Amino acid sequence: MARHRSETPAAVHHDPPSFDEVYAAHYAGLTVQLYAYFGDRQEAQDVVQEAFCRALARWSTVSRYDSPAAWIRRTAWNLAVSRWRRARTALNFLRRQRTDEPQLAGPTGEWVALVAALAELPATQRRAMVLHYLGDLTIAEIAEREGVAPGTVKSWLHRARGTLAGLLGAEASGVANV
Repeated sequence: MARHRSETPAAVHHDPPSFDEVYAAHYAGLTVQLYAYFGDRQEAQDVVQEAFCRALARWSTVSRYDSPAAWIRRTAWNLAVSRWRRARTALNFLRRQRTDEPQLAGPTGEWVALVAALAELPATQRRAMVLHYLGDLTIAEIAEREGVAPGTVKSWLHRARGTLAGLLGAEASGVANV
């Protein structure tokens, strides 16, 4: 003889689980699932955290679902699929780009040393050096741009060359003569 319940499922009353309970019970397992999908633990953790954040923002509604964990799982998977699609779209875009673009060599040791030495200069001297030697501006153009007399720009350049010569040693002799 079959047992009959006097209560219908709608009549069963239970308190919804707390967010902390659901998080503790399901975070690790969901992260493992998405790690297997992504192959990237950090991405999996990010997606699961985002799903839980979305659940928390509407916990008063989500907690009353038959299975709040199922809602969070579906949200996490949707986020994972969206990220995967965006990554695939970006990769396809990159694959369609020209592959014959010229490859530039990285900065030489001298260039790296010069940039580091320029960073040691006061801002006005550094700007004057860059504008004059790299930007090909005249002393008069730099003076007008900076709102100072041409003699001030000459002074900045002179001091900067002296400081660079000390910082760069023998390599600065070419800079001082430029």
